[in-house]
Amino acid sequence: MMGMNPRQMKKLMRQMGIKMEELDGVKEVVIRLENKEIILKDPVITIITAQGEKSYQIVPGSEEVRTVISIPEEDIKLVMEQAGVDYDTAKKALEEAKGDLAEAILKLTEE
Repeated sequence: MMGMNPRQMKKLMRQMGIKMEELDGVKEVVIRLENKEIILKDPVITIITAQGEKSYQIVPGSEEVRTVISIPEEDIKLVMEQAGVDYDTAKKALEEAKGDLAEAILKLTEE
């Protein structure tokens, strides 16, 4: 297949029942792992359909890795009680404090 022009390649793929299409308008793709997220910004995504199965080819424009902190429910409830705030406020404070209970409570009670 070396030296085959793109039009010939598309025709051959169509004959083999392989369809390729580009997915437009995608701003980012997020891959969530247990303790981090990989954010692929401005990706070029190609959907390849062969024998009824879809595959996605993703080529990122740029990549960002974020560490995800898991906040236990007990910690959120403790911050709610100690600081006298609602669930979402307590959770956000804990996330900003990277799970540090004392820092989250102090931040909320100082405001």
